[in-house]
Amino acid sequence: MANHHVLNAHGKDISHDDTWLALETPNLPDGVALSTVSLIELLNRQEKQSVLVPLADMLNANGQLGNGLLEQIYSLLKEHTSRLGVWITANTDADALADMTDFLLAQDLIVLHVPSFVDGRGFSFAETLRQLGYTGEIRIAGAFGRDQIPYLLRCGVDTFVLREHDMKGDIEQAFTALKSAYDGRNAQALPLFSR
Repeated sequence: MANHHVLNAHGKDISHDDTWLALETPNLPDGVALSTVSLIELLNRQEKQSVLVPLADMLNANGQLGNGLLEQIYSLLKEHTSRLGVWITANTDADALADMTDFLLAQDLIVLHVPSFVDGRGFSFAETLRQLGYTGEIRIAGAFGRDQIPYLLRCGVDTFVLREHDMKGDIEQAFTALKSAYDGRNAQALPLFSR
């Protein structure tokens, strides 16, 4: 996953500081995290890591947080990690989110994976998480465009996983594109104290 970069809300590349690992699963999308770890590796490490787990694997057949073995595995993960987060796939996990507010609010990082450029649920998820009171980091990964970054920032996204080819050119421009606008109006037309 070395062909990806993590950028903060100012467009600064923070990949070298990012310590999050994604738990390896058969359905792990490319770009959710810069590095991965297997469950066996995680349990055998001496130091605790920051680990992302797939929300879909924490749900039972009814789409609710699993109990029994799933609950035990999650407890084991919490015991062996310094920070725990989840990654959510916009087109498959949407229905489950409504009933798990407390679980989501307890996460250190939530990665919203957008599998399709035309799927706008990443915007809705980020905004809803902020409205619910989530104060942790929201990261977006997957098929979103540079031109969507300013809107994602407005929805509450903190960090962005970009592919190497998306880093070409003036990436900072994507993070400042809407600074001249305020609620659809030109900021230059507003009084100076409003800017």
